[in-house]
Amino acid sequence: MSAFPEERIGVVVHGPEIVDSGCALQLINYLKKLGRVTAVLGGTMGRVALIDAGIEDTIAVSPRRRPSLSIQDLEATSDLIFLLNLAKSRESGLAFGAMVAAAAGIGKPLIQIDCGGRFVAILSGKEGELAVQVASDLGLDSLLPPLLQSVSFGKCTILRTISGVSPGELISINGTVIGKATESRVEVEAKDGRIVAMKGVKPKLHGLEKLSWVDLEKAIIRSGSIRRSDARPRLGACGKRGKGEGDWAVLIDHCAESAFEVALGASVAVTVGDDTTAVAGDILARLGIPIIGIVDGDLDRLAGCTTMQPGSVVFRVMPGHDDLVGRRMMAEVFQGERRICISTGDLVERVKKLAGEHLVETEHIKSDFP
Repeated sequence: MSAFPEERIGVVVHGPEIVDSGCALQLINYLKKLGRVTAVLGGTMGRVALIDAGIEDTIAVSPRRRPSLSIQDLEATSDLIFLLNLAKSRESGLAFGAMVAAAAGIGKPLIQIDCGGRFVAILSGKEGELAVQVASDLGLDSLLPPLLQSVSFGKCTILRTISGVSPGELISINGTVIGKATESRVEVEAKDGRIVAMKGVKPKLHGLEKLSWVDLEKAIIRSGSIRRSDARPRLGACGKRGKGEGDWAVLIDHCAESAFEVALGASVAVTVGDDTTAVAGDILARLGIPIIGIVDGDLDRLAGCTTMQPGSVVFRVMPGHDDLVGRRMMAEVFQGERRICISTGDLVERVKKLAGEHLVETEHIKSDFP
């Protein structure tokens, strides 16, 4: 069976790189020639890329949705589904496609187009001829994904495997860096919610300490930066939709990729941790929301090049004290709540007071653009 104009085509776009490169829009326009396209994207940095590219109206956003779940969402209303991504290498792209297909577990045709690995692969169903035709039209190779088991279970343990990793890349779990890869294959093992062993990784002890408990089976494990490509940020592009009434403040502590949802309607966000501050600040700049960051100089640069909304303030404290000040903010200012009504000026003074003698410097963020 080949696609035709009445065919219902579901498209799942994964990751910011394929958006930043312009390939996502080009592929969607190509697929529109094959049928009626419904395109979705799930994931925080991909959403940031959509905003920067100004194509939010072309690709629908399902906040922080795994690609496998987005595929399942589209199954009932689609005759076939395409997964679009731009992997770091062919090996990692094939491994990613196989992993997503296994997690989605759908019976309808699922075809992957990877602009990084430069291939088209049939992941499920019986549309091999169409996959070959798509590959030919796009000048890509037609491949079969490998059989892959990325999650295995032992006695009271869970083992996750990541393939196609470049040695030297950061390894993160749910946005927290746990180490640096030393091999192309990384294994992480957990027992009763705690990481007990790793292979192919030089561990970062402070990062492991932050993960006091993790559901390793469902956790998002990444290698490398969460956004490898660069794009000019559209600061405040969604500001009118993001701002609510009153001086609402939120606290974001080591969960930066939930910033869109957590900070919606807020006037300011307090962020705890170097990478949390960098990533959340970059995300919230698209909503026109400034941050008050608490950092200690231990930046892993998980997100590469980032920006912040002008008017943000970053407090650098002595090493190891960002978490301490963050916990005091939660207990004494937010009183256990994630959202409170308080002015930005009052928040700045409270952070400064809590940091006390451990405060090293204060940076006020101004516009980077003319």
